[in-house]
Amino acid sequence: RIGNQEWMTRNLDVDRFRNGDLIPHVESADDWKKVGENGQPAWCYNGNNPENGKKYGKLYNSFAVNDPRGLAPEGFHVPTDDEWTSLVEFLGDDIAGHKMKSVEGWEDWENEYGKIQNGNGDNSIGFNVLPVGYRNYFGGFFKISINALFWSATKHDIVDTLAWSRYLYSSNSIVSRNFYVKSFGASVRCLRD
Repeated sequence: RIGNQEWMTRNLDVDRFRNGDLIPHVESADDWKKVGENGQPAWCYNGNNPENGKKYGKLYNSFAVNDPRGLAPEGFHVPTDDEWTSLVEFLGDDIAGHKMKSVEGWEDWENEYGKIQNGNGDNSIGFNVLPVGYRNYFGGFFKISINALFWSATKHDIVDTLAWSRYLYSSNSIVSRNFYVKSFGASVRCLRD
């Protein structure tokens, strides 16, 4: 429980919609691109490695997130852009990422003075964001240990091919609000109804 919200403490790791239908597991880059172009739901593991799934959960495209069959388990939902904003504002815009990131696993980084900085957070609120990376619309994977990308359930106001998300990076304590192409593969963290 964070403020008046109750969040799951792990990334979503389901391969079926709430109604029991299978969500397509898409591994190849060509197939990932194709399902995105066709507006079809899909999931994968980062690097197509099931071992990554055990630790980080699955990556979903936004078509899975907003499928009418329901991605979140009963009693939960994928948070809206406004609900993500409420969380970040409650934690403090400049330090929310540090409070949310896990205490290990995030890559160190070099500041402008050449000094190595620790990329980990303090997980003081129990959110435990792990640096799972993400998958782009061409099907390429982005490195585990540097970043984490989370979908919201909110589509972009103007451009139909985009959806709002939140992004955490090893080299800062900010939770960035960005929009990405719906065919990106990102993590999902659910919120209790």
